[in-house]
Amino acid sequence: MDERLNIYEEKMKKTMNNLAEEYGGIRAGRANPHVLDKLRVDYYGTPTPIQQVANVNVPEPRMIQIQPWEASMVKEIEKAIMTSDLGINPTNDGKLIRLVFPELTEERRKELAKDVKKKGENAKVAIRNIRRDGNDAFKKLSKSEDISEDEIKDLEDSLQKLTDKYIANVDKAVEEKTKEILTV
Repeated sequence: MDERLNIYEEKMKKTMNNLAEEYGGIRAGRANPHVLDKLRVDYYGTPTPIQQVANVNVPEPRMIQIQPWEASMVKEIEKAIMTSDLGINPTNDGKLIRLVFPELTEERRKELAKDVKKKGENAKVAIRNIRRDGNDAFKKLSKSEDISEDEIKDLEDSLQKLTDKYIANVDKAVEEKTKEILTV
């Protein structure tokens, strides 16, 4: 593949990775430790991911268990969860924090499915913007370097194929996540 296309494929891959990360944070009635990824706790004055100050595991399909390495972190972690947008109240026994995920209502499932589609659309827009940037760069090439119109056309066609491939990947990811959310 032409190295001039590689930059744009890398950007499209990053868009897909970002979408996968966002989808990891959407809870579908099952406990997924990735919902904690964006949360930070104050660890000796430094905002630190929960996974770096505690063991996080899923003992049951709808429960996350957090076991801090230091007892003093229980309150900090609890506070971080309560001030987050998770919408779950943690329970603790002094050593362990448990997050029990309630069954999602049909209405909430539909809301989440809409959110999934919206994030998918945003990813598609980002991919199309990358294609536009690439096409603009190729048009500039035709003016500055001695490169034939056919070569420019080939680059644009290859970029379009890349775009189609990544748009299809986004559609597939949206479909899988929506199915996961709507499955009771």
